[in-house]
Amino acid sequence: MTNLKSHTGLDETARLLMRSNCKAVIHAPVDKIDIPEWLFALTDQEYQQCSVAHIAGGASRTPAGKRVSINVEMVGPGLMVQHWTEDIAEKHHCLLVSLSDMFAQQERVKMQLTWDLIVKPLSGSTCEFTDTISVFETNDYLAFVTKSGAPPEQLRDAVQRALDAHNAEETPNFAKSIERRALSTRR
Repeated sequence: MTNLKSHTGLDETARLLMRSNCKAVIHAPVDKIDIPEWLFALTDQEYQQCSVAHIAGGASRTPAGKRVSINVEMVGPGLMVQHWTEDIAEKHHCLLVSLSDMFAQQERVKMQLTWDLIVKPLSGSTCEFTDTISVFETNDYLAFVTKSGAPPEQLRDAVQRALDAHNAEETPNFAKSIERRALSTRR
């Protein structure tokens, strides 16, 4: 279970269903990287260039002033609309939470997710970028599984494969985007 702060509006006791973790190298010094600054300034066009499954991306704020990254993408056969709200926004660590909408099999299902982005130095000129997506149980998701008639393990495995494939494609492209921004910013 992850530590979701109470201001997120998500169920902090929700059971972890699956997690996908990918790593990539960024060829830039760690002191030039600011993950939240990159993420919330990411243009729609650059977001789309990071994966063929990315449809649209933008940024907004909650009424309380928290930054939100809004992403629309295909993950496997499902269309996802994610409302990533900052929970931790440190220069080298950004944790976001979302009660996302998944559209699959003519159904709209609420999915509880976290997106954890971390950068750590490998040397004076390179960093390791880690991109972790976690999916947590929701009543909507459990009802969707029951209604689908598929064995829960089979559906979970299919979603895990789609999530892993999506993360494997976007992570190195996100790393390149972060690298370009770091190297073009004077600090």
